[in-house]
Formats: sequence, C-alpha cells, structure tokens
Amino acid sequence: MQPLPRRRVRLRSHAVTWWHHGWAWLAGPLLVGLAAAGLALASDHIGRFNHALWAGRPFVPFLLMPAAFALLSWLCRTVFPGAQGSGIPQTIAAMEGPLPLQPHPLLSLRIMFGKILLTLGGLAAGASIGREGPTVQIGASIMHAFHGRGPLMSDGQRRMLILAGGAAGIAGAFNTPLAGIMFAIEELSSRHVFNGNSSTMITVVLSGLVSLALLGNYTYFGSTAETLDWRLGIGAVLLCGVIGGLSGGLFSRLLIGFGTLLPKRAAAFVTGRPHAWAAICGFGIATIGLFTDGIVFGTGYDPTRMTLQNVSALPWHFGIAKFAATWLSAASGIAGGFFAPSLAVGAGLGDNLSALLPGLAPHSAIILLMMAAYLAGVTRAPLTSFLIMMEMTDSHPMLLPLMATALIAAGAAKIVSPTPLYHVLASRFLRAGAGEEPKGDVERGH
Repeated sequence: MQPLPRRRVRLRSHAVTWWHHGWAWLAGPLLVGLAAAGLALASDHIGRFNHALWAGRPFVPFLLMPAAFALLSWLCRTVFPGAQGSGIPQTIAAMEGPLPLQPHPLLSLRIMFGKILLTLGGLAAGASIGREGPTVQIGASIMHAFHGRGPLMSDGQRRMLILAGGAAGIAGAFNTPLAGIMFAIEELSSRHVFNGNSSTMITVVLSGLVSLALLGNYTYFGSTAETLDWRLGIGAVLLCGVIGGLSGGLFSRLLIGFGTLLPKRAAAFVTGRPHAWAAICGFGIATIGLFTDGIVFGTGYDPTRMTLQNVSALPWHFGIAKFAATWLSAASGIAGGFFAPSLAVGAGLGDNLSALLPGLAPHSAIILLMMAAYLAGVTRAPLTSFLIMMEMTDSHPMLLPLMATALIAAGAAKIVSPTPLYHVLASRFLRAGAGEEPKGDVERGH
C-alpha cells in the first residue's frame, strides 16, 4: 500500500483540526448555557425551600447551619479540592499557570459537578453566597475539560477556551452578555493582551441563546425606569462612589488579610481545623439571621429586587448584616461566590444613604449607584460592575452616572485594599499548585 501524497495528508490534518476546533466552539457554549440555566433554576428553587424551612423556626439554623458548613468544608477539601470559594480566582489561576493535557486540578468535570453540588448545598444551608462566580468556573471547566486538552490545540487556544467559558458563565448567570465580554477583558485577561475577539463573543452568544430558551428573556432585577439629572445628581455620584468603594475595599481587605489580623493561636486553629472553623462561621451567620429575621440568608435577591421596585423598604441594618454574613460565608472556605450578595450589600447601603439624605437623588437611583459602587469596590472591575447593573436593571438612561460611580469606587477601594481581591486569591492557588506554602494566609483561596 502506497503512502498518501503529502498534499492529501496535509488536507486531512487540516480537516481534523478544523473539525476539532469547530466542535469546541459550538458544543462547548451550548453546554455552558445549559449548566448556567440549570444552576439558576435550581438556585431559585432551593432559595424558596430555604425560606420555607426557616419560616417560623428561628432556632433551626443553629442546629443545621454549623453542621452543614462543616460538611461542605469537608467535601471541598477532600472530595472536590479546587472547588472551594468563588471560582473566579481558580479561573484566573488557570489562565496564569501551566495548562497540562491531563485533567486540570482547578478546571475539570469533577470540579464542575462538585461546584454545582457544593454551591446548591451552600444555598440550601442558608449561606450568603451567589452562583455567579461558581458559574464562571463551571463554564471554564466545561470548555477546558471537553475541548482544551487535545494535542491539536495550542496553549494560547486552550487559554482562549477558558476565557470564553468564564465570560459565558457570567453572561449566563445574570443574562448580561455585554458584562460577560467585559468581564473577560477586564478581569480574566487583565494580565494578558485580550485576543478572544469573535471567539469569545460567539461563545457568549451561543450560551446566552440556550439560557434564553430555558429561562426566557428576563431582566434579573426587573426594569427600573430611573433617570438622574447630572446637575442635581453629581453629589449622589460622588458620595456613592466614595462610600461604596471604601466599603467594598474594606470587605476585600478583611478577606485578604484575615490571617494576619488573627492572633497566632486563633490563626493556627483556623488553619489546622478548617471544618470546625466553617461550623463557627455557620453559627455566626445563624446568629445574624436570628436578629434580622433571616433576611441575610441566601443571595439577597428578593429584598434587593423589592426595594428597587419600591415594593418594600429594607430594614436599616440590612447592609451591615449582609456584609457580615457574606464575609463569614467567604471566610468559611465553602463554595460560593459573592457577586449577588455584594449587590445586596450595596442596595442596603444605598437605602441607608437615601434615608439619611432624602433630597440627594431619587431613592432607586441612589440604590443603583451604590450597588455598582460596592461591587466595583469589591472586585476592582468598574467597567464590568456598571455594565452588570445596567443590564440587570434595564437602566440604560443611568449609563453615565453608573459608569462614573463605578470608576470613582474602584479608585476609592485602592486606598483600603491596594491589590485586587481575585488576583490575590488566584496567586494563592498558583503558589499552592507550585508546592509553596501560603505566607501569612489562613485560607489558600476563597
């Protein structure tokens, strides 16, 4: 049998490569959209179950939450290592570190299933977490696990798959395609030249179509027909930007520097007995819930939506209580993000500011500005923050005020927390992967 001519061999090789790459960019986004929509539906059902479970039973959380947090902590560290925390730091670490052809320790099908299970478990337990960060890691895991391990793909193409999967995760979690693309540019690829171009957009669009087919064309917080006159609202923009940015920066600073703030004996306890520490965090959240009628449990979606729509007012303590519950949930080391809880904290702080200065600006406008400001302060991603708020509330007339507020907030956050939170946590995963001991860190990553 004579060997095939070189031209035919070359054509066959190109056809196989094209088929492999085309399949990756078609099937992967569809699976990401399916996972994002499924997690959204399951999270909503579990949130309703959680409210029904706690209703009229103020002491049940004291029995269930410590045990549930300890169990989730154990599962994170023994069964699904790499699935703890938000998921965004893991995705950034995977972008920064080496990409082995074998299953990635931070992005794999095992991580995907574990992240879904543990996030839903945390929501069922009443943790103040969101599904948005986990959806980023889930999307990146799907794209990498199914399509990024083949020898036909270059290292750059595999990183592009991770980038696109993470962007599609944000877009699918909130139904915010523009914010998903901006998140890929601003956060996931902040240390690289962004070259995802049309590939990332195709991934976001295809996954978004699946999400729309399953969930409908919805606006996360409903439409907010709010406007802000620049001549009268400049004070609101400045105040919300500074207060929200400093508050978000404080959250990041407390989470990053947690290990250095504790006495040596306490730090040794947290490091040496992580499951007991998680149980203590669960008990702390249950205590906060007792004094706030359970309003701090879960994502904070319902109270935030109702106050934005002027259906009901938030209690004066909501912002501070949600801040504490979200910090305890993140510090516990269980799986779960803090995008949605951060928006809830911002809504609470905005409600406080509106009550203190009623003539400053319309109530809903101040809440929108503070939500964008606090999220920008926590994430140090101002462009993503204002786009998310604009798309989640259909508040296009507020584009410029939201943009200005988020940029001011990101600058104010630097005063309190000079290094971006996600990149500090990503560096801990990179050091752990290199076999180095984290220096001064209680947790390797949240």
